[in-house]
Amino acid sequence: MSTTTPVVPAVKGMRKNGKNWHDSKKPFRPTSGMTSYAKRLETRKHQDAVKEHEKELKEEKEAEKQAQIQKMKERRAAKEEKERYEKMAEKMHRKRVERLKRREKRNKLLNS
Repeated sequence: MSTTTPVVPAVKGMRKNGKNWHDSKKPFRPTSGMTSYAKRLETRKHQDAVKEHEKELKEEKEAEKQAQIQKMKERRAAKEEKERYEKMAEKMHRKRVERLKRREKRNKLLNS
């Protein structure tokens, strides 16, 4: 049975200016943030890879969105066409409406 003592952080005492809620300042060391050229290149390369991946994800999401929009447009157009044929069927004979449908379909295929 070993007993472990809890780790207690060292007490630094009161701040001179009395603002104890602020962190204590560290000494100014201008060379502390400097990194080697190779290290900077490596981080830049990593950032570029991350940006490229984000761009791919964004493009993929946009493509899905456009596909959804296209699907909705096609569905609406089909619904409008169906309603139009139903209105025509009220006035005309069923066989004549079917004949017109086939003719219009042929014209659509020729025009597109």
